Amino acid sequence: MSDETRKEHIRVRGMSCANCSDTVESAVSGLEGVESASVNFATDEASIEYDPETTSLSAVVDAIEDSGYTPEIEKRTIAVQGMSCANCSEAVGSALERTPGVVDASVNFATDEAIVRYNPETVDIRTLYDAIEQSGYEPVRQGEDDDGDDGPSEADKQLRLFGFGLVLSVPILVLAVGGNLFPNVVPGSLFGVDDLWYQFGLGLIVQAVVGKQYYENAYRAVVNNRSANMDVLVAMGSTAAFLYSTTVLFGALEGGHYFDTAAFILLFVTAGNYLEARSKSQASSAIRELLSLEVDTATRITDDGEEEVPLREVEAGDRLKVRPGESIPTDGVVESGESAVDESMVTGESVPVEKAPGDEVVGGTVNENGLLTVEATKVGEETALRQIVRTVKEAQATQPDIQRLADRVSARFVPAVIANALLWGLLWFLFPETLAGVARALPVLDMVGGGPTAAGGTVAVGEFAIIAFTSAVVIACPCAVGLASPAATMVGTALGAKNGILFSGGDVLEHTRNIDTMVFDKTGTLTHGEMTLTDVVAVGNDARPDGGALADREDEDAGPDTGDETELLSLAASAESGSEHPIGEAIVAGAEERGVELSDPEDFENVPGHGLRATVRGKRVVIGNRDLLARDDVAAGPLADRAEQLEGDGKTAVLVSVDGELAGVLAVADEVKESARQAVSALDDRGTAVHMLTGDNERTARAVAREVGIDEANVRAGVKPEEKAATVEELSESGTVGMVGDGVNDAPALAAAAVGMAIGSGTDVAIEAGDVTLMSSDPMDAVRAIRISEGTISKIKQNLFWALAYNTAMVPLASLALIQPIYAAGAMSFSSFSVLLNSIAFRAYDAEEPYKFLGLFR
Repeated sequence: MSDETRKEHIRVRGMSCANCSDTVESAVSGLEGVESASVNFATDEASIEYDPETTSLSAVVDAIEDSGYTPEIEKRTIAVQGMSCANCSEAVGSALERTPGVVDASVNFATDEAIVRYNPETVDIRTLYDAIEQSGYEPVRQGEDDDGDDGPSEADKQLRLFGFGLVLSVPILVLAVGGNLFPNVVPGSLFGVDDLWYQFGLGLIVQAVVGKQYYENAYRAVVNNRSANMDVLVAMGSTAAFLYSTTVLFGALEGGHYFDTAAFILLFVTAGNYLEARSKSQASSAIRELLSLEVDTATRITDDGEEEVPLREVEAGDRLKVRPGESIPTDGVVESGESAVDESMVTGESVPVEKAPGDEVVGGTVNENGLLTVEATKVGEETALRQIVRTVKEAQATQPDIQRLADRVSARFVPAVIANALLWGLLWFLFPETLAGVARALPVLDMVGGGPTAAGGTVAVGEFAIIAFTSAVVIACPCAVGLASPAATMVGTALGAKNGILFSGGDVLEHTRNIDTMVFDKTGTLTHGEMTLTDVVAVGNDARPDGGALADREDEDAGPDTGDETELLSLAASAESGSEHPIGEAIVAGAEERGVELSDPEDFENVPGHGLRATVRGKRVVIGNRDLLARDDVAAGPLADRAEQLEGDGKTAVLVSVDGELAGVLAVADEVKESARQAVSALDDRGTAVHMLTGDNERTARAVAREVGIDEANVRAGVKPEEKAATVEELSESGTVGMVGDGVNDAPALAAAAVGMAIGSGTDVAIEAGDVTLMSSDPMDAVRAIRISEGTISKIKQNLFWALAYNTAMVPLASLALIQPIYAAGAMSFSSFSVLLNSIAFRAYDAEEPYKFLGLFR
C-alpha cells in the first residue's frame, strides 16, 4: 500500500433501497486497493478510500456501472494550445490523470483537444486548467463551448512568426553567402562593422522571437514533464549552430559561422507548423461545417405576435416559425404546416423528407418550400446536431490501437535521436577522416564539400562534428509518426458523420473493418417496421394474376370488374377505423391512399388475438383469422389457398366476411427496405457472412430472407431480445460479429457484438445503444461504415509507412553528414506536412466506390 490514500465522494443515480446501496458497496469493495467503501442510498452518495497505485478511479467508476447503477461523472472537452507531437499530448494526459478526481483523459494533438471525465464532487474545471498549465501547455478556457476552431488562430500565429523570421533571416543569408558569390555587391563590412556582427545581431533576434516557443516548450518538456519532444530537437539543433558560431565570432574557437543555419532551422520548422495548423483546420472542417448549420436567431411566436430572438434564448416548448428556405433553429415537432425538409446534414441522404403536423424535425436542417410552425423539444447541447458534433469530437480523441504503437515509438524516438546525434557528433570529432571516406564512398550527394580535415582543410574537425550533430538532431521527425493515425482518424470520423455514420471512438473505427459476420435484426432494420396494405382480393377475383389489386382497377385489360375490391376495402377499412391494431391501421391507411370512401362503424367489438366485428352501413363485417370466421360459420374455402400463398410471401393475411358470407382476403406486410438487398449483396461480395435474427414467425422471416438474399440457413426466427444476445455471442466464437439493430429491443445483442450498429432516426440519436450509429436507417450504411473503416486504416498505414520510411532513410544520411542542417530542417517540416496532406486527400473518399481510392495497404 502506498503512503497516499485518496478519498472520493461519488454521487450515484438509480438506487432506491438499502439492497441497491449494498450492491454498489460490494462491487466497489471487491476491487483490490480499495481500503473502504460506504454507500448511502438516502443521500445517493458513495464514499470510497483507495490506493491510487493499486487501483484507479476509472476502475471504481466501472465497478459502479457494472453493478447496474450510474455514477455522476461529467465529461468536458478542453482545447489545448502548444502541443506539437504525441509526447506533448501524452504529457497533458498524464498530468490530468494524476489529478485527484479525474477518471480518465484522452488527449489528441492532431485536434489540439483533451476530453476529460471527472468527478465534479472532487475536481472542477479550474483545477483541470491548472493541471494542463502545470504540464507546460495552455488550455483554452472556453471549455465545452469551444468548437475546435483553434487551427486558424494557431496558423495565424505561426504565419506571423514565419514572416517576421523571414524578414530577418534573408539578410543573414545574403550576408553569409553573398560576399563569396557577389563580392562586388555584398561588402564584407557595413559602416565599418564586420557583417558577422550583423548576422549575430539579426540571428539573436530570430532566436529570441521565433525560437521562443521552441525553447519554452523544450524547457517545460524536460523540466516539468521529464520527457523530450520535437521542440527539444529543434531547440538543440538551432542552439548548437548559433552557439558554435558565436563562440567562433568571439575568438574562442576557430571555424566557420552558421548564423544563417541557426535562423533557417527555426524558419523552416515554423513554416511547417503553419502548414500543419492549416492542414489540421482543413481536416477538422467537417465539424465546423456542421456547427455552421446552426442559426444565430429564431422567430418565436408569442401571444403578442412574433419576435426574433437569439438561439440561446429559445427554450423547450417555444413555438417557432420557419419560413421557406430557412434553417430549422432547433429540434422539435411540427405543429402546423407541410413542407419538404433537407436532412442531408444528419442522414447523408440528399432527397428532402416530407414533413406534416406531428413529425419530428432536426435543428440545422433546411425547410425547402412550406411554412412550418415548430414546437421546440430539444435545445442547446441536447440537439441532435450538438450530439453529432460531440460524438465526432470524442471519436477523434479516442485513438485506434494502431496509434498506441505509434505513440510508444514517438515516446522513445526523441531520446534515441538525441543519443544518436551525440554519438555521431563524437565519432566525427574522433574519427573524421575514416567517416569522411565512408561518406564519400556512398552513392549520394556529399552536401558538405570536401569533408573535414584536421589541418585547416575545407572544414575543421570540431566544426564538422557540430554540423553532423545538428543535422542528425533536426532531420528526425517524430511529428510525422505521431500524426499518422490522429490525422487520418480525424478525417475518417468526420467523413462518417458526413455520410450519417457516427463512430463512438477511433478504436471502433478501427475494429469495424474486421467484421466477418454481420447480423441484422429484421423489423425496422431490413424492413420499414410499419405495416402496409399490399393486397385486396375479393371472392371471384382471386384467380387474377394481380390478385385483384386496386391499383389496376382502371386498366381495361385487367380482367373482371374490380368494383368488388373497392367495396370490400371500404367495408373492411371502415370497420377497422375503430381499431388501434397495426394491421387495422395499415388497412385504413391503405384505403385512404387509394381514395376509398369510409364510414363510421357501429357495434364495434374487438376480439383480442383474432380480429374484430363491426356494423358498417347496416352490414355485419367480420375481419380476422380463420378461427374468428369459423365462429360465425364462415369457411375460408375458396380463398384458403390464396391466403396461404400470401402468407408464404411473408405477408399477414386477414379474411373478411360480410353478413355471414366470405367476401375476400386482405394482406398487409412490413415491406423490405429498397437498399436491403443491395447491402446483403455488397457484404456477400466482401466475403462477410450475413445472418438475420427476428422475433417474427418462421414463415415471414424466411420470406424476407429470400427477398433480400440471405441464406435461409442463417435465419433464426421467434427469437426473444435476450436470446438475440446469446446468438451473437455464439457467432462471436468463430469470428468478429457486427450487429445492426434498432437500438431498443436489440440493445443486449448490440452490446454483445464486437461492433454494435444502432439504427438511428434523425432526432433519436441512439448513441448509447451501439458502437456505431446509422442516422438514416439505411442498411447500406452498415456497408459504408465498414468501407470508411477500411479506408481510414489504409490511410493510417500509408502515413506510418511514409513517416517511418522518411526517418529510416534520412536519419542515417544526416548522421553521416551528407545533409546540411538547413536542408535537414526543411525536410523535417515537409515530412509532417506530407502526412497531413495525405490525410486531407482522404476527404475525397467515396464510400460508394471505395476501392478506386484506397491505394496501398488495403
